[in-house]
Amino acid sequence: MTVEKMTAEIGTAEIKTWPGYRELPERVNICAEALDRQIAAGLADKAAFVSDRGEITYAALAAQVNAMASGLEGLGIGRGTPVLIRLTNSLDYAVAFLALVRLGALPVLMNSLLGPEEVDYVMEHSEAEAAITFGDIAEPLRALRGRLPKGVIVARGAEGDDISFEALIEAGQGKTVSPADTLANEPAFSVYTSGTTGRPKGIVHAHRWIVAQGDMNRLRIAPQPGDVVMATGEWSFISALGHNVLFALRNGITGAILEGRSRPERVLEAVEKFRVTLIYSVATVYRRILAIRGVENRYDLTSLRGCNATGEALEAATYDEWVSRIGCPIWEHYGVSELQLVFGQSPHWPVRPGSVGKPLPGTRVEVLDDDYNPLPPGEVGHLLIASDNPGFFLGYHKDPAKTAEVVHDGWYHTGDLAYADEDGYLWIAGRSDDCFKSRGIFISPIEIENALRQQDGVAEVCVVPLPDKEIGNRIRAVVVLRDGAAGSDDLAASMRAALRERIAPYKVPQVIEFADDLPRSPVGKVLRRALIEQTAGKG
Repeated sequence: MTVEKMTAEIGTAEIKTWPGYRELPERVNICAEALDRQIAAGLADKAAFVSDRGEITYAALAAQVNAMASGLEGLGIGRGTPVLIRLTNSLDYAVAFLALVRLGALPVLMNSLLGPEEVDYVMEHSEAEAAITFGDIAEPLRALRGRLPKGVIVARGAEGDDISFEALIEAGQGKTVSPADTLANEPAFSVYTSGTTGRPKGIVHAHRWIVAQGDMNRLRIAPQPGDVVMATGEWSFISALGHNVLFALRNGITGAILEGRSRPERVLEAVEKFRVTLIYSVATVYRRILAIRGVENRYDLTSLRGCNATGEALEAATYDEWVSRIGCPIWEHYGVSELQLVFGQSPHWPVRPGSVGKPLPGTRVEVLDDDYNPLPPGEVGHLLIASDNPGFFLGYHKDPAKTAEVVHDGWYHTGDLAYADEDGYLWIAGRSDDCFKSRGIFISPIEIENALRQQDGVAEVCVVPLPDKEIGNRIRAVVVLRDGAAGSDDLAASMRAALRERIAPYKVPQVIEFADDLPRSPVGKVLRRALIEQTAGKG
């Protein structure tokens, strides 16, 4: 698919100015902003990335990216060519992504854990012409090789008809490829969701996205020259890619690459080894770290100056425990795959645990009732965000109807419920489709979960509906205890008694179950839908 055709199908209006902040440049190329700009500023010898494989400077990274871009060009990959990326976090991933956007090609980011049928769907839906992958996760793409006219490029383990990733770089050594002269509003890449709630959606972003990601986050948390940033999620999740790679490079600091899955112990080892100063993760990861007995004494975490949480609420008890034991704040922020980092906590104002912070410059937010009337502070309503932010997506690939469903009249309808307090802090009350009725009363799971987490010994909890013929739904809480402690009926009863002291009686779960763990996404976020599906046979 050509850039022109994709742009025509999506049909999202151009963004020329960023209200309250700056005028958007007409032409932007993600790779030029991330690399060429920094080298011109004198950062050639600064570490761009550190990992278990060593350190690479901005100049050395640029050399690999140029070499890879030259090799890809030789395969006929150029402006507008969709190319699947099925990799886990690694220098290879960064090189592949940056080389593709340098050429004006269209990286298609996919979760490395997608199964063969999902891979097949994403390949067909994205109209990919090539794929870049690792040897150990290459099989689904090798099986579909015949549908990729430009082949399968394999890093660390090419075999048979594979094109060697390393050979492409070797062949391009010493070559320079000028960044494509791409428009700021031109499609740059797409990211496919994991598909946990249906078919994966292709979320298309423009080159302007790096301006929003790099500059807006800089306004929230000013980077320092010695900063080393690390995201715990796989880079197929746009927030992880944005913070670990593009925020870091755009601001001339260093990204620490966490290879492999983000087990709490692995995260802590990386912080200690690479002297990480800023972490970007989900609230669940911080809770799981705190559940490790004596964690603050087992690892040297003194390099940390701040952590960032997103994806789910971080209650006050967890925040206070983290500050007390680890010694640095956690700043919450809000973003979705369609629109990254639009408001958040910041060192610039007092932290309010549980809040996702205040709107950042250039962001307009509304909390509305069902009739789209603005609500006063303290009242829960639908969260809408203006679509004139450079970080705003271009649309869903080949699905203008779905795009129009969530974007209309200049606003993005998030699907989240929220309220603002008197000081402008925003609080997420849950997904509109996560709330449910019990005895005819709407129940917000987040409120109950936060109350349960206040109780001693609770590591994690998820509240879901349990269908009931008489009252519509009973309230079911699935609890994970710290240190592998065993649950019991007596403990469940005492928890319910404690809850009655904190929340309204009708919000107290009728069912409290204990589990060793909760179902999670690859970034560690609790999969509420999976627990809801389990309730089908429990009613």
